[in-house]
Amino acid sequence: MRAVKNKLDSIYDRSKVIPFGQQSKFIIMSDCHRGQGNVGDNFLPNQVLFRGALEYYYKNGFTYIELGDGDELWENRKITPIIDAHSDIFALMSKFYDENRLYMLYGNHDIIKKRKSNTYSHFYCDSQECAMPLFPGIKMTEGLVLRHSESGKDILLVHGHQGSLLNDTFWPVARFLVRYVWSPLELVGFVAPSGSSRPFSEKEQTDKRLSLYAGNSNRIIIAGHTHRPVFPQPGSGLYFNDGCCVHPKRITGIEIENGKLCLIKWSVSVGADMKLYVERIILDGPYGISDYFR
Repeated sequence: MRAVKNKLDSIYDRSKVIPFGQQSKFIIMSDCHRGQGNVGDNFLPNQVLFRGALEYYYKNGFTYIELGDGDELWENRKITPIIDAHSDIFALMSKFYDENRLYMLYGNHDIIKKRKSNTYSHFYCDSQECAMPLFPGIKMTEGLVLRHSESGKDILLVHGHQGSLLNDTFWPVARFLVRYVWSPLELVGFVAPSGSSRPFSEKEQTDKRLSLYAGNSNRIIIAGHTHRPVFPQPGSGLYFNDGCCVHPKRITGIEIENGKLCLIKWSVSVGADMKLYVERIILDGPYGISDYFR
């Protein structure tokens, strides 16, 4: 636990601080694991669902924060085929970036972003048939701090793999196993460990480590990594998890609006006219940030 504390304290100390108030709007999501559009692309089934959610947040003035593992760079060597496969998603994300409404953290599966952010400067736009700016000058970081102006309390945002021996310290070994063992097996029908099949005990240990850290530091921490949403009620904890975007039937995230936290789900529903539509559902909350410190 000491290693986790030291790592998260270090991230907190060097992370950019973003003050926010009652008028601020954030949507926090993670673990898209965007791939190359082939059978091994875990994001592909939810691409339309994710786009519908992102369109909603763009039109309603939210800032999009991606908490790592946005792109699957353990199974795939290069980002260019991923951007090509999901160019509509990246084009929409670039609109957020142009308006200073996009922050991207890196996780264990896209940790190389910390030194290769320049590969996200342009993308090829199919409709314009030319290269277009994507995220020129973007700096992808390991952490981010949101500082609530009303309560003065901080929310630490990280991917959540910090302190894990295999996913953090020895991540090159884990990447090798995924890229050269699991990825070929996934192409013939096996489920890769980047999916929701990660062992329950591992998820539980991650949740426990982050929950202890949040309580001991007396600050809210929001993470991803486990693909399992965690949303405590005021007085029952300070650790939150936004879930993931690769669940077979839904994507989940955490909204911050009017100084309140809310766990939401996006899924495909059927209307009375038998047409399919993308639906936003509140799973828990909203609860005021200040309520967690009374």
